[in-house]
Amino acid sequence: MKQILLTIMLAVFSMSLFAQTKKEEVAKVMDSWHQAAAKADFKAYFDLMDEESIFIGTDATERWDKPAFMAYAKPHFDKGKAWNFTSLERHINFSKNGKTAWLDELLDTQMKICRGSAVLELKNGKWFIKHYVLSMTVPNDVSGDVIKTKAAIEDKVIQSIKHK
Repeated sequence: MKQILLTIMLAVFSMSLFAQTKKEEVAKVMDSWHQAAAKADFKAYFDLMDEESIFIGTDATERWDKPAFMAYAKPHFDKGKAWNFTSLERHINFSKNGKTAWLDELLDTQMKICRGSAVLELKNGKWFIKHYVLSMTVPNDVSGDVIKTKAAIEDKVIQSIKHK
């Protein structure tokens, strides 16, 4: 009986350790990605993104595949300063087979607090960012003012999308 209990405890501990290691791997990818942007290291930044990745920015018109995002970002990186995001809080989850991770994070940025959401895929033992969504947070107390400020601009975007 003691042997069975010990085996179960060891298995639970091993699974927990395995999950923690995977979380650390994903966190390291995300931290490296953010640091590469802060250092304006174009190659390091885009090497962490899958070839078929999507980046969604804070503006409603910003949805880029990797080549389009690279074209958008290149002039920023060439200036020697892209953007500087530091994770304040991050929550990471995994698929049952452990090959897909998704996360959300709160970021300290030049835009104040932003929220990032990502999907990563494990390929040949390495994690790649497949999808990233960056959003500015809006405190509930000022959301009415923000809506008024952006209404004229976004009403035009809404109409252009509806009439495609």
